[in-house]
Amino acid sequence: MIKVALIGNPNVGKTTLFNLLTGSSQYVGNWPGVTVEKKSGYSDGMEIIDLPGIYALDTFSNEEKVSKDFLEQGIPNVIVNIVDASNLERNLYLTSQINKYKIPIVMALNMIDIADKKGIVIDADALEAETGITTVPIVAARGKGIDELAEIIRSGSYRRTNNLRSFDSEKEAYGEIGSIIMKASRRTEGVITLTRAIDNVVLNPFLAYPLFFGMMFLIFKLTFSWVGDPLAGMFEEYLLVPLMDIVSSLLAGSSDWFRSLIVDGIIGGVGSIVVFLPVILTLFFGITLLEDSGYMARAALMMDRFMRKIGLSGKAFIPMIIGFGCTVPAVMATRSLESEKDRKLTALLTPFMSCNAKLPVFVLFTSVFFSGNQDVVVFSLYFIGVLVSFALGLLFKKTIFRKDEEPFIIELPEYKLPSFKHVVKNTWDKGEHFLKKAATVIFGMSVIIWFLSNFNLSGQTDMGTSFLASIGGAISPIFAPLGFGNWQASVALITGIMAKEVVVSTMGVIYGGSLSQVLPSAFTAATALSFLVFVLLYTPCISALATMKKEFGGKFAMFAAANTFAVAWIVSFAVKLLASAI
Repeated sequence: MIKVALIGNPNVGKTTLFNLLTGSSQYVGNWPGVTVEKKSGYSDGMEIIDLPGIYALDTFSNEEKVSKDFLEQGIPNVIVNIVDASNLERNLYLTSQINKYKIPIVMALNMIDIADKKGIVIDADALEAETGITTVPIVAARGKGIDELAEIIRSGSYRRTNNLRSFDSEKEAYGEIGSIIMKASRRTEGVITLTRAIDNVVLNPFLAYPLFFGMMFLIFKLTFSWVGDPLAGMFEEYLLVPLMDIVSSLLAGSSDWFRSLIVDGIIGGVGSIVVFLPVILTLFFGITLLEDSGYMARAALMMDRFMRKIGLSGKAFIPMIIGFGCTVPAVMATRSLESEKDRKLTALLTPFMSCNAKLPVFVLFTSVFFSGNQDVVVFSLYFIGVLVSFALGLLFKKTIFRKDEEPFIIELPEYKLPSFKHVVKNTWDKGEHFLKKAATVIFGMSVIIWFLSNFNLSGQTDMGTSFLASIGGAISPIFAPLGFGNWQASVALITGIMAKEVVVSTMGVIYGGSLSQVLPSAFTAATALSFLVFVLLYTPCISALATMKKEFGGKFAMFAAANTFAVAWIVSFAVKLLASAI
């Protein structure tokens, strides 16, 4: 088995090449000890390892550390170095660094079509002669040159040594690289590329931000109004509810507790997550379209100045925006950030972005207590979430993350039409990950919550005397200063950790009747506002916590849970005092 390592700068087509070479024979996981995605696959006697996209090998980020460690310890038979033909100078710097490992290198000269459009003509034979590295021109996006590249690797018909030196200084390296490029390429002057023309508009100081927010608005409309949420509703109406009815009928002769466990506990609990799959897929489909087109790199660049104020780079803005839809994919999206510090800080702040699951609670309480001013109150809640996240970011920047400042480096790739196949595959990969990791945790928690709400020490009982009610009564003093120290509200908040929508359904079961008529007897306008702020900010759902645990470890997830709860309590208490005074 030939062990092949794929390495290259970000956005050079490395993932596209990996997908073409391996097809469906891919395995995705994490590198041991770090939250960097590991991909490997097989193809006709080759094991292909897709190393993270990096700019250099200075062990600055997790990605660079992973790549360096693998080249030192994994001992691949050959390195396939994918370089962007339209940006040779920057790409060849990495080539000069990996050359020190004395492993044979094959250079995949990708995007030669884009180089031509930019007026850059590269002589691949001359480049091979100058570097001494076997060079294969390819266009990965169209599948051109892939068969030739694969055959060279399989047959071993590549140069074993090369002329390229490893340099002691960056200045020396770029001097030598510049000399190589002058001999192997030429540039046609006066070429105005499509990318430059588009950037003149989308990076215009006056148009950039309105265009960005307009595109994000369209993605959220696609997700939550036009496609994702309607499909989720159809899943629930035509799949989940009928399934529960069918299983309930099939179990009609069984005991009540067993039927309740299967129908209400397992199917109801797991199903409440499964119905969100269309939302997750639609959101990732839209985001992947923007990423694959080359636009998201521009968005990150635009937001860098603002995000830098709280110790984050512009790339962190994207996961936080996703957090308005769902915290789970937002935490998963932190994988796109280069540094561990940025990943962790962003993951700590995204729960304060009001996810879509909290909206039913907002709608219910504002319709009851703030009729006529619902839009203002809901907008204020979203604004409070953003304000709290930025304030906490400033605090963390000056405390636990104060010694970990890092520069912002981002590649602005050429614009291109997204590959439908790549977009669909990437979208499904995220959806499959969501189902496997989130649903398994939900399954266990669904059984636990069902048991607590249906039993006490005497056996099966109603909810009012269940373990859940007892737990709610025990913790209700914690919420008393906030104005909702009754066991019913406490229980609703506990079950809300499963999914924030459950807060409303739990109240419906506990209070019974019409909530619009019952809630005014349990809350005042001031305590209702305090409750809304607490729901906005408190501990994220179990799926989000499970995702944090997987990405950053159990201690981090526990800290995130405690941090959000403490922040929610403090802000909710302040809002209650202010609202009562007014």
